[in-house]
Amino acid sequence: MKELESMLELNKMHKMIGDKLILRNITLSLNEGETLAVVGPNGAGKSTFFKCTVGLLQPSGGEIVLDGEVVQKKSVAVKKKIGFLGHESFLYSNLTPLENLKFYGKLYKVKDLEQKAINLLKEVGLYIFRDVPIRSFSRGMMQRLAIARVLLADPKILMLDEPHTGLDQEAVALLNRIIKEKQQSGTSILIISHDFEQVHTLADRVAILKKGVIVDTVQLNGELNLNEMKYWYEQVVTGS
Repeated sequence: MKELESMLELNKMHKMIGDKLILRNITLSLNEGETLAVVGPNGAGKSTFFKCTVGLLQPSGGEIVLDGEVVQKKSVAVKKKIGFLGHESFLYSNLTPLENLKFYGKLYKVKDLEQKAINLLKEVGLYIFRDVPIRSFSRGMMQRLAIARVLLADPKILMLDEPHTGLDQEAVALLNRIIKEKQQSGTSILIISHDFEQVHTLADRVAILKKGVIVDTVQLNGELNLNEMKYWYEQVVTGS
């Protein structure tokens, strides 16, 4: 049996903001084709963890290794392997969906860009709005387009920060279908979430972040049901 390679390794990563230590010695790995969910209470440092991991913030110390290469501040080629979806859509409101995707596609030198953009707009249900400026789009429509943006460059790793927040049931089903298709194709996925139902549906492994520290991890793999996972979380977070 082939040993899984690590797509992402965080080695003793820490982050200071001002004089406050937000993340402490984070050591965690994400394997090839694995879906890892990071959960934790409010104030645990999940947003800072996400921003450091995707390159939006520079860690104060430690090391991030992506697909075998150490990520430096200007490691553009390495960071292109990441597709991330956060609270910011990184879309331009004066552009149409098609124009937004073509803009990002040119940045990432996507081949057959026009056709790929059209196919993605069809996949996320926005093709009929392809030529409408997105300034009037709902939160759900913006999130759908942001999902298309993330998928455009076929990233090796998807990093998703609270991806289900604000989505209606149809959009949640669409996002989960896309995530599961990416799982089947061997994409590695990191999800930050407070939605235990979605975590249980999608994740292979769950890590708990508490007060800036990874305090425990558990394999799901169909062995823990939703209630058991919630119980494990409560025991760890409350220290019971």
